[in-house]
Amino acid sequence: MTQVTTFPPVPADLFRFTTTDHAELHTAVLRVFGLANERLETALTVDDVQQRLKEAGWREQLTDGELTTSLTALRQWGLLDAAQQRYHLTRLGEAAYAGVRRALEALSGSGSLQTAVLDAIVDRLDELQNVRDDRRVFTALMELEGHLDALRSNTTRFNADLQRLLKDEETDLATFQEVKRTTITYLRDFIGDLDARKQQIRDKIDAIDPVTLHERARNGADLYQDDELWLRQRATQWKSLKTWFATVDELQDVARKAIVQLLRVLDRISEQRRRPTNTASDFRALARWFARTETEDEAHELFNAAFGLWPARHAHLAHADGELLPSGEPWRNTPAVPVSPQLRALGGQEVGGGAGKVRNVDEVRRNRREQAEKERRELEHAWAQIQTDGAVRISTLTNLDHDTFHRLIDLVGRALGSDPDSTGTRTAGTTDGRMQINLRNARGWATITTQKGTLSGPDYVIDVQSR
Repeated sequence: MTQVTTFPPVPADLFRFTTTDHAELHTAVLRVFGLANERLETALTVDDVQQRLKEAGWREQLTDGELTTSLTALRQWGLLDAAQQRYHLTRLGEAAYAGVRRALEALSGSGSLQTAVLDAIVDRLDELQNVRDDRRVFTALMELEGHLDALRSNTTRFNADLQRLLKDEETDLATFQEVKRTTITYLRDFIGDLDARKQQIRDKIDAIDPVTLHERARNGADLYQDDELWLRQRATQWKSLKTWFATVDELQDVARKAIVQLLRVLDRISEQRRRPTNTASDFRALARWFARTETEDEAHELFNAAFGLWPARHAHLAHADGELLPSGEPWRNTPAVPVSPQLRALGGQEVGGGAGKVRNVDEVRRNRREQAEKERRELEHAWAQIQTDGAVRISTLTNLDHDTFHRLIDLVGRALGSDPDSTGTRTAGTTDGRMQINLRNARGWATITTQKGTLSGPDYVIDVQSR
């Protein structure tokens, strides 16, 4: 339900401070200037910034040289300017600060369908039709635009939250019953209120002459410059208001479809609960039992009881003429060896004469366990080498053996195959969930040499941590 527009080009360095190696420091410094700007303090010295960094959330000890380097970088990107050893925000800096704040609000907030906003829009339209004071026309128009922005953003965010809820496969029945009592009722109430108000709002919008309205609002705004731009902005906002309520039926269709989807998901979860058994729930219960075992022997005993995979007793059997089969031939390409059904119960086969003694496979199992432990130690050593203390460039990892480097490249490949988040960071993990990599955009080119060759590629910034 948002109007599709083409954004003008964004300055290349506007948000560059959030993607560098010292992004946290740059962001904290910019926040210091943003807070000062809100207090009408237009310029700060280096000492002022140093004292106010704690207020902006910075907890580390910072030298004057490090702070000056950050101020210089922000100035190079056009976010700060300096005169007589005092720094102040530029227009780009104000825009960057506002953009970061808005992005963080969007990430931490949740959407809602506020019927009270519809009432407020009706009230402001009534006021714009009847008020005589130009100053009041200006304030009512600004309030109307604010209500429209809140309605659009909250509706969009609520719809996104709802779609994520519908895709959540982990929601249990109790949680979803609560959703049924609240969300569905919430949607139905909003649809009913919207039905009652949408035509009323459309009629009031059509009854107002926007040109005359904006001229009166400009007279009441006491603008001192660039009033033509202000008028164009008001015309764009009025067009958005008219378009939103002209196509509001689409919003009602989305809400009705969401009600149907919620009911379908609830029915599916209820059906799963009514079934006498469920494979997914069985495996989850088995995983919880494994997590409570204290020794490896207990885990093996639980595994054997759950799957019936006891140690094989037919490892001593062989083909009648084993010399006809090459020793390196894969087992799947060789003829099958018959195994008597009585072998497990009686330890013997259905053949004349006494059965040979069952071979003791303890030595085989011990060797396999030692081999598994060796491989586990090698894996732990590799993860210890790969793990980083914060973000580093791939080009700095010069002392990796080939196997460890192979695992690192596999992690990088997994990260590149994932979608970036709002900061451009890509995240991936190993299959067993032990390690996680955060990968950011490359800064140049890297060439790394191992025992088996040389690899050249983008010099990504990575952060590998144990989970």
